[in-house]
Amino acid sequence: MHRLSLLLVALAGAAYAVPSPSPRSAHILHEKRVMEPTGWRQSRRLDADRVLPMRFGLTQQNLHRVEEMLAAVSHPESPAYGKHYSAAEIVDAFAPSKTTIDEVTNWLVGSGISRDRLRLSINKGWIHVNATTSEVEELLKAEYHVYTHPSGVEQIGCHNYSVPAHISGHVDLIKPTVHFNHRAGANAAGKIRPLPNIVSGPKLTGQAATITPNLANCNKMITLDCLRALYNIDYTPVSTDKNTFGIVEFTPQAYLPGDLDLNFTPSLVGVRPISVLIDGAVVQNTSQSFNFNGESDLDLQYGMGLTAPQPVTLLQTGDLFEGAGFDNWLDAIDGSFCTFEGGDDPEQDGIYPDAVGSPQSCGIIKPPNVVSISYGQDEATASAAYANRQCTEYAKLGMLGTSVVYSTGDDGVAGFSNVCLDKNGNEVGTSGKVFNPEFPATCPFVTAVGATQINPGATVNDPEGACEQVIFSGGGFSNIFAMPSYQANAVNAYVAAHLNPSPYPPGTFNTSVSRAFPDISANGANYVIGIDGQFGLVFGTSASAPVVASMITMINDARIANGKGPVGFINHILYSPIFAPAFNDITMGGNRGCGTPGFNATAGWDPVTGVGTPNFARLLEVFKSLP
Repeated sequence: MHRLSLLLVALAGAAYAVPSPSPRSAHILHEKRVMEPTGWRQSRRLDADRVLPMRFGLTQQNLHRVEEMLAAVSHPESPAYGKHYSAAEIVDAFAPSKTTIDEVTNWLVGSGISRDRLRLSINKGWIHVNATTSEVEELLKAEYHVYTHPSGVEQIGCHNYSVPAHISGHVDLIKPTVHFNHRAGANAAGKIRPLPNIVSGPKLTGQAATITPNLANCNKMITLDCLRALYNIDYTPVSTDKNTFGIVEFTPQAYLPGDLDLNFTPSLVGVRPISVLIDGAVVQNTSQSFNFNGESDLDLQYGMGLTAPQPVTLLQTGDLFEGAGFDNWLDAIDGSFCTFEGGDDPEQDGIYPDAVGSPQSCGIIKPPNVVSISYGQDEATASAAYANRQCTEYAKLGMLGTSVVYSTGDDGVAGFSNVCLDKNGNEVGTSGKVFNPEFPATCPFVTAVGATQINPGATVNDPEGACEQVIFSGGGFSNIFAMPSYQANAVNAYVAAHLNPSPYPPGTFNTSVSRAFPDISANGANYVIGIDGQFGLVFGTSASAPVVASMITMINDARIANGKGPVGFINHILYSPIFAPAFNDITMGGNRGCGTPGFNATAGWDPVTGVGTPNFARLLEVFKSLP
């Protein structure tokens, strides 16, 4: 991939000469806050001379063609299957038009902001200008306030803002404005942070602490051998020098080297992942507990164990001071997305360089062929503009040949900590009755992975059920994203058979034509991991995601060995009826939450386990047969 730095260039160049001013039009509402901040008070108006780092996200070209372009290289019946785009082709296809750049620039200049104050990112996606509060309020017909939390944390923003009607179609979003996603106590800055989809089980003591893998105990303790037996995995990678597999972790989550050596693969003792440190990241070992080491230990032990001897790249993201959001790791693998001083959400993403001088990582590594991420956030805490812009980036990665795998959450139809919504879409805690889906799993351009279990008393040879031990597989329907065409037949069949009429009151979940998830599942219960020097059990879709990602990695290995390329976006394959024999349909269990039984697993696709779990050997043959 071409490395595209985000050096900012002046708009004054001849290539971006601004035409004479366009006729003025009346302002219209462009964005309003997703939800009012709970526990905060509007304390005062922002000082008129306060300088704000304004970022104008320009509307990209051809966004209406994203699904079409992705399908062209991902659909098994497409003549262009596997012929992925280059990075330069992606930038050229989606860069905002000269008309969009000119119109927004002309509006800003016509409003009294001199052209020499404006900067355009090199991918043409963002215009940046430092402006005073009084200038911005006049520009956006908005009022900026300071909000204060009892903890002393402050946030600035406006409730809503407007732009001229003729500008609205040229701007996706403007920051800082309405995006109020602070949660006091989330970290030192009070920001939303990606949370791991993992729950701790008991530490193993006594005889259990010296575990010998045994298929007879897989209903109580999942090991690598259990997974190989469950999903018919018998493959050793041979193209490891050409293949790539990345696992994302967010600081301060970090693995402990000694824990990796407790894995059940003797050849991996002493082997460590290839660490790519993003935005000042460190693989810290000073804070040691399940909350600091559990997620990373799990992801790496099973990702490395299943794909050995494939090297695994650890995309460790964020420093100990600033932390990181989903946009930060995307910045690191795609310089054209890197938007420091151009669009990272200051409430959700680390803004680098930060107060301690951590450098910004922008396009520092080519996207791995597969990336596994076992973190998420409640979709309700992301604005539609923020979520859509990020989701489009996942589509672009698919076009480049990268498979992006996300876990779906551990609270069934509820959000993190069983938080649900009210009828207005606001998070109101466990008393809410409206389902609360998880992002980025709801993005239609990622592969969302739910969780199954070996039922108590069952064996690896028996059908699995939806995970109902300790955690419940996240699933349901997005409140932001429309249903992609690849899943329409499967999801509509489920809705007609099981939700018409709905067993729940109107408004309990999104009954419009929206993105449904998960896409696929894998076991998420009773995983044995080395944690802080001893064995313990963990549960979560955090386990399911790296298992599915590992299988895609091995499929890529086989294709590369046959002179073919990586599979990239796989969802068209997952939902194709022709390939249904490659999956184990899950028909038992549910994903309760929000005071309801949630949805039920049933024959065919369902919003608990998706299309089911993989039969690796069959799935491998499917992908090997494709160009």
